[in-house]
Amino acid sequence: MSLISSFPIMSSSCNPAQNTIDWTALRSDFPLLSQQAHNKQLAYLDNAATTQKPNAVIEAIAHYYRVDNANVHRGVYELSERATQSYEATRNKVQNFLNAWSREEIIFVRGATEAINLVAQSYARPALKPGDEILISAMEHHSNIVPWQMVCKKTGAQLAIIPINDSAEIMLERYQQLLNEKTRLVAVTHVSNALGSINPVQQMITMAHEKEIPVLLDGAQAAAHLSVDVQALDCDFYTFSSHKAYGPTGVGVLYGKKRHLDAMEPYQGGGDMISSVRFEHTEYNSLPYKFEAGTPNIAGVVGFGAALDYLSAVGFDNIVQREQQLLDYATLKLQAISGLHIIGRAKNKASIISFVLDCAHSHDISTILDHQGVAIRAGHHCAMPVMERFNVPATARASMAFYNNEADIDQLVRGLAQVFKLFS
Repeated sequence: MSLISSFPIMSSSCNPAQNTIDWTALRSDFPLLSQQAHNKQLAYLDNAATTQKPNAVIEAIAHYYRVDNANVHRGVYELSERATQSYEATRNKVQNFLNAWSREEIIFVRGATEAINLVAQSYARPALKPGDEILISAMEHHSNIVPWQMVCKKTGAQLAIIPINDSAEIMLERYQQLLNEKTRLVAVTHVSNALGSINPVQQMITMAHEKEIPVLLDGAQAAAHLSVDVQALDCDFYTFSSHKAYGPTGVGVLYGKKRHLDAMEPYQGGGDMISSVRFEHTEYNSLPYKFEAGTPNIAGVVGFGAALDYLSAVGFDNIVQREQQLLDYATLKLQAISGLHIIGRAKNKASIISFVLDCAHSHDISTILDHQGVAIRAGHHCAMPVMERFNVPATARASMAFYNNEADIDQLVRGLAQVFKLFS
């Protein structure tokens, strides 16, 4: 059954311009959520790590392998043409999803991590010299720290760090001061994976562009939770991963302004990224294929297209509203627990709550919750500098998606009661 024909959306009688979602019916689109863990109903609250996949995505991948499995771009037979059409249709969907100016600005990669590495090696590294600076924030994921450290080590450039306040918000005055004639690129997260903070990226991009400094946004935690318009943002690069947006693993996107991508050398060499090869000289392919060497994850890209269709059917107005409801409910429940401390209280926040308990380490919290059927993340969340900033070894993190419900959060709270029972 197709997504559109089966999707549980009903027109609102009070306002025909709005949609009312049957969230209970929608949850049934995600088969994994119906299973049990340790003989208890699964409450999956690790969506910042990866999201679950709707049937439409699973079926799209299975259909490709059952019916259309062939390599793309190279075959002149019907099977290959169908595979290519499905693969390239997803590029068009990503262009619309981000409101990019051109489909040529959409590069398929393995994930946001590879996208950032591509920009670091193909855009930043050739232009950097000793004394130059790459400006990142104190709340970055390791994927938006280590690639810049690597190019700085090779070029003699340096990292400059935008500080954050005790509420886990970027300090814009200090950011303004750090933008200077040595700054060659700003690379910041749109939404913090460890804290949930939604950064004021529109303002930050404007401030950087006033000094003609390009900006990369790590959108891994944002793309599935906020409506992203790269033309309105005017960012130079935007990265995100399929698996955090209800699609399969192993697929991601680099958006880049065409003038930047045209000027960049390829990150990898091989098949499909060339127009002609001689032992003396190679001519590179046109965009976007110049950056897509080798056989891609065709089935993953096809599944990613189905995930984008699904998100479009739900609608970001509905997603934002529902996830804010869940965040508010969870915050109210958790902050009422004595001995629990929420890390990250930004005024503008996505549906992520990191917390610590006075009585137990985050790994113990996660282990006990697992036996209560609750799946959360525990540790440094690939954001060790964030843990140092807040002087904690690790946090427990509950992250919610629109398919979660209040019962999941209540199950989390009951599980925490078991933690206190064992450790207090």
